[in-house]
Amino acid sequence: MFGATFLVPLLTGFPPSTTLFFSAIGTLLFFLITAGRLPSYLGSSFALISPILAVSGTKDLGPSFALGGIIATGATLALVGIIVHFAGVRWIDAIMPPTVTGAIVALIGLNLAPAAWNWVKTGPITAVITILSICLITVLFKGIIGRLSILFGVLIGYVAAVFQHEVKFDAVREAAWFGLPQFHTPSFSVSTLGLFIPVVFVLIAENVGHVKSVSAMTGENLDDLTGRALFADGISTMLAGAGGGSGTTTYAENIGVMAATRVYSTAAYVVASLVAICFGLSPKFGAVISATPGAVLGGICVVLYGMIGLLGAKIWKENHVDFGNPINLIPAAAGIIIGIGDVKLPITEGFTLGGIALGTIVTVAVYHIAHAIAPRELRKAADGASLIYDAPGIYSGDTPDVASTKNRHTDQR
Repeated sequence: MFGATFLVPLLTGFPPSTTLFFSAIGTLLFFLITAGRLPSYLGSSFALISPILAVSGTKDLGPSFALGGIIATGATLALVGIIVHFAGVRWIDAIMPPTVTGAIVALIGLNLAPAAWNWVKTGPITAVITILSICLITVLFKGIIGRLSILFGVLIGYVAAVFQHEVKFDAVREAAWFGLPQFHTPSFSVSTLGLFIPVVFVLIAENVGHVKSVSAMTGENLDDLTGRALFADGISTMLAGAGGGSGTTTYAENIGVMAATRVYSTAAYVVASLVAICFGLSPKFGAVISATPGAVLGGICVVLYGMIGLLGAKIWKENHVDFGNPINLIPAAAGIIIGIGDVKLPITEGFTLGGIALGTIVTVAVYHIAHAIAPRELRKAADGASLIYDAPGIYSGDTPDVASTKNRHTDQR
């Protein structure tokens, strides 16, 4: 999770050390709330990038209001966790069928395309080197090297930027070796909350997928922990937002490592958390990360945002979604175009729905309306697909096939 967790604060402008610090604290909370039964390290959620950038770039708001949105996201997720703990997860399947889930994941990634280009044009050569590095490492290497292609891509792009004099080390030289992370106070505005609503859908799918994936690998039924996992992630996200860090989520990278090593010990994640806290208490380490040039970020974003979008298609494919059925076709098509076009819909003078939020609402609403009024044969065909939770893994695509992980103990890209 290391490279991806740092990528979020670099893209959003949050302090890297603070984000790492709260990811570690969140993981320890996750360990306690799930009674040490569910191995997971909570890294930064990529689903939050777009709403954070949208709010932070608003003239009248700023980063503090993005933190407020993160807290609201965490509170909603925690509430869902409480409901799931007592009522089970079947109602989630009813609200979020594969058509809807795939569309939400796809429009989140594709909505970020303009942001990727803004980074790339700051240094096209470095960006291309970074992209090629990620692609080659992913294709040519297996095991831990291939799994860390994002991290190695950052390092190679970083070195290329140094040779091209694109990196400034002034802040690194001035930073102390030891010190507390930079904490920031959140602010709240009702006008921003609509941007963060879609993220909850993605976090639900990721957390439920994580539980299902670990169950498949270990052969142990962990369904009773689903509510706790959602609640723990929600509380951890609230804590991160309250202190200036990015929201957290379970990571597909974790599943890939467990599948490859067959080590499922939750104690390993406690040790990782303690190490992360130590790094989080080093401002100099954070300054080195913050010095990553924009062109390197642009190269990573081209790959990563595209992968997020295509993972929506992966969800459709694995769940055999039939787009010959208008119940599936129309909602997904409308939602994705609204997300890509960043369409705005003013609700009141101070509240506007747009982009990801509006695309998500349209997808969910149109799907269920179409499902309710369509002829019986179309509804039956649409109901034929049930969501396969294999953790959408919108970080580096390091997601195993749940149905066969138990036998292969390898991850698929």
